[in-house]
Amino acid sequence: MALLDQNLFHYSLLSLYLIGPPTFISLKFLQAPYGKHHRPGWGPTISPPLAWLLMESPALWLTLLLFPFGQHSTNPKALILMSPYLLHYFHRTCIYPLRIYRNSKPTSGFPVSVAVMAFGFNLLNAYLQARWVSHYKSDYDGGLFWWKFFGGLVVFVWGMRINMWADRVLLGLKREGGGYKVPRGGWFELVSCPNYFGEIVEWIGWALMTWSWSGFGFLLYTCANLVPRARANHRWYLEKFKEDYPRSRRAVIPFLC
Repeated sequence: MALLDQNLFHYSLLSLYLIGPPTFISLKFLQAPYGKHHRPGWGPTISPPLAWLLMESPALWLTLLLFPFGQHSTNPKALILMSPYLLHYFHRTCIYPLRIYRNSKPTSGFPVSVAVMAFGFNLLNAYLQARWVSHYKSDYDGGLFWWKFFGGLVVFVWGMRINMWADRVLLGLKREGGGYKVPRGGWFELVSCPNYFGEIVEWIGWALMTWSWSGFGFLLYTCANLVPRARANHRWYLEKFKEDYPRSRRAVIPFLC
């Protein structure tokens, strides 16, 4: 049984690394059809709040289901380490959909096909992160654990604050009505998608905290998914608002990209 789980973990981790490059390449040419990039032809749709709730939920329920079966499940350090991941996905699964529901009136649905793909990724990723932290991580007794944890936690919290702030600004603009507007102020003066920048920073922090191939693989996949979409959003802003859009802004990484 242990060997079977080791093999499952190994091949799941390999899959996480293998799906990154094709995701990055495909998203350079074809954006997932929701939000600014909505277009017909992707099958049935559901409401965006429901889509976010369902597709992000494995990160909560699967993690909570798997964690008690790990050899470190009663180790306070493992419980503390898992907490930032669960905090992020509690917000993304429970709080964010409610904020969408209360602050905007969706003009288009969220394709079920896209939600199913995201659901599948979250199953894979939740399994890897939960099993690593609860079972396979072996340096809880090492002297560097707390240095890595608190160093990564500072980065994680900083990124989460940026992400949540940017989401609040964007939802506020939707609440005002009247179609899309140019977001202004704060991190929006540097990049078109500070929400994506904040999420990338979060998972840099997670990779530091876990100090693992699973955490680093999640970071790489996040970049493969969000950087092309941020660049597509940036081009969309430039094409829609033309000279009214600040040319000094980058897409997602301040001063660089």
